Amino acid sequence: MSFVQEFKSFALKGNVMDLAVGVIIGAAFGKIVDSLVADMIMPLVSLVIGGLDFANYYLPLAGQAANLPLAEAKKLGAVFAYGSFVTVALNFFILALVIFVMVRQINRLKASQPTQVAPEPAPITPEDVLLLREIRDSLKNKG
Repeated sequence: MSFVQEFKSFALKGNVMDLAVGVIIGAAFGKIVDSLVADMIMPLVSLVIGGLDFANYYLPLAGQAANLPLAEAKKLGAVFAYGSFVTVALNFFILALVIFVMVRQINRLKASQPTQVAPEPAPITPEDVLLLREIRDSLKNKG
């Protein structure tokens, strides 16, 4: 089998396609969660802690003024941007929580659906038994 044929066989298997769809949907879902955190949750958090943009919280490491926006402070030198880290960590926490709730609901739906059990196939009678039955039936008919 050539490399191209082998790759085609691998790439078109159901598991690979399912994985590709999952990655694409996951990336899109990640963008939704990023927007949720950046545009809805973090403004509320920053309102509670003082009305500032939480992503702009940093400690200057190169002598910058502490009141500069993060982008300008980074242009002037190194900064310890803990606000960005907290935002990303909160983003991860929310994403993990949403996925946990989704998986939990899917598992509940699966558990509530009755599983369909296929009927057992009739046992296959061996050939010698069938032959003996034919002989028996023919002897009954003759006698």
